[in-house]
Amino acid sequence: MSNSSSLSHFLLLALADRQQLQLLHFCLFLGISLAALLGNGLVIAAVACGHHLHSPMFFFLLNLALSDLGSICTTVPKAMHNSLWDTRDISYTGCAAQLFFFLFFISAEFYFLTIMCYDRYVSICKPLHYGTLLGSRACAHMAAAAWASAFLYALMHTANTFSLPLCHGNVLGQFFCEIPQILKLSCSKSYFRELGLIAVTVLLALGCFVFIVFSYVQIFRAVPRIPSEQGRHKAFSTCLPHLAVVSLYISTAMFAYLKPTSISSPSLDLDLSVLYSVMPRVLNPLTYSLRHQELKAAVRALITGWCQKH
Repeated sequence: MSNSSSLSHFLLLALADRQQLQLLHFCLFLGISLAALLGNGLVIAAVACGHHLHSPMFFFLLNLALSDLGSICTTVPKAMHNSLWDTRDISYTGCAAQLFFFLFFISAEFYFLTIMCYDRYVSICKPLHYGTLLGSRACAHMAAAAWASAFLYALMHTANTFSLPLCHGNVLGQFFCEIPQILKLSCSKSYFRELGLIAVTVLLALGCFVFIVFSYVQIFRAVPRIPSEQGRHKAFSTCLPHLAVVSLYISTAMFAYLKPTSISSPSLDLDLSVLYSVMPRVLNPLTYSLRHQELKAAVRALITGWCQKH
């Protein structure tokens, strides 16, 4: 294939080379996607229906759950389809759409994790200014800015990546479309533009990471000064789930992309890609619901009410 204009489809990485293992992967992905849909769906429903959860923290948690759902629905269904029907094809436009939505949702997730860190910082370190700094208008503006920034980020990377001429075949070494795999097919030095965009992205992500670290340093310095033991316990119970989710998000992504080439292998790369692209979206609602008593009670009430009606 001489250039990208002649490409009609890409070949994704097969999850296994035997039909029985393909079906096993289909079942695993089905279980993962159902768990993600159930967990994030319950969080969204509980926050939307529970009037006592209409606070900035849970508003941003609802947006985080929406981004998790979108991310799962972008990559997993196609992998399940390919496993079930023993195929590897994805159309050129389908690959572009998958890349766009995956970038859109995972970048939105990182922005909301950063905003949620700011929410915890203001709540614990500047409680008297909480209503002013995180009023309903301010929360709506921050959420809109996060979604808009994620949209522009995804659009910019997708447009630039798929404007590159591709002449090294159509085989992607990944079970979904992602930028590094497509760049490997490029036959033009213009891919340095995309590398430049990736460098800018890394700097922005590093800025968010530094902000998160700085905020938690201030939070952990402020918590011991809270006079009541109940207040300290509540502060930790709202911060630790967020810290766990951020750590999982960053550590899996960094290890997947920055691991030494000496330990790289197709099977390891596949396992790591599932780890960073799928598993955090499944574990996030579980992490939050286990630590937030209010959310746990709201989810329990939601399930109880649904069971009583049926």
